[in-house]
Amino acid sequence: MDSNMAHDNPQAPPAAEVTTVFTPINLILFSLFLVIAYMRLRPEKPAASTLPQPPPPTVFRIFTPPDLRPFNGTNSMPVYLAIRGKVFDVSSGRNFYGPEGPYANFAGRDASRGLACGSFDEDMLTEDLRGPLDKLEDLGGEEMEALRGWEERFNEKYLVVGKLVPVGSPEAEGDAK
Repeated sequence: MDSNMAHDNPQAPPAAEVTTVFTPINLILFSLFLVIAYMRLRPEKPAASTLPQPPPPTVFRIFTPPDLRPFNGTNSMPVYLAIRGKVFDVSSGRNFYGPEGPYANFAGRDASRGLACGSFDEDMLTEDLRGPLDKLEDLGGEEMEALRGWEERFNEKYLVVGKLVPVGSPEAEGDAK
């Protein structure tokens, strides 16, 4: 009778049940959450193909006007120009000196006279690439001062990659060996 009484008594507490958060389904869901969080928050490794390729090393060399001519920005070539015997790599200014640029006629050439005179016309360039270099002897003081200003700006902004010498110069012959 006592056992029946416990069921009949509404005041009796229910049997104590122990609940835990460590059920198998909760452990699976928590593990899945950790995997997803790791996948979202882990640092990404840069792909090798996304890194830009470094430019090829530049070696100081002796140029003659015909040697310099191909460096005009066409055919994936760098853009070089010469000022008073110094050859500058102006590839970073390709939009100015490369093909279709406003100073494109100076690319791969001696730009000294054109820069000194403030003219970008073709007649400022030496036609005979095998002839002597332009010594600029007929330029006036203002023109030479302008040229020095251009040379100074180029020295600050661009890398000197070589020296321009005439065809047949001993320096040109020594560099070819």
